[in-house]
Amino acid sequence: MTDLPTSRVRPADIGDVEAVFELAADMAVSFTVEPAAFRRSFAAVLSATDAHVLVIDVDGQVGGYLLGFEHPAFFANGPVAWVEEIAVHESLRRRNLGSRLMAAFEDGVRGRGGRLVALATTRADSFYEAIGYDRHATYFRKIL
Repeated sequence: MTDLPTSRVRPADIGDVEAVFELAADMAVSFTVEPAAFRRSFAAVLSATDAHVLVIDVDGQVGGYLLGFEHPAFFANGPVAWVEEIAVHESLRRRNLGSRLMAAFEDGVRGRGGRLVALATTRADSFYEAIGYDRHATYFRKIL
């Protein structure tokens, strides 16, 4: 499928809280997304200078979102970025919306002098490979 002609990527605002909550709740597999905790986190992320929430509007509705962070790193000789979450509504997948969210995040990171964008995933490997990402490291975690 192709991109939707009436879609655009933009920074999220507080009015997107419910739509992003629904997408995050559908995407989450390790945790249950709790509404009150989500709302607190959403507001905090919107005001953080190192955090970026992008949404893609499709016909006036949020069709997907990306949450990413930037920070300085010694190994990369400059800032690096991490995609923490990306989700596209199931009915809108395979229409380049995820690719556009990733490209917009990459463009912003590049424009701010970033050297690398990375992420961890347990699914959608072929999507990330198709947009130029390569498998590089093993991901470890410890739930607290």
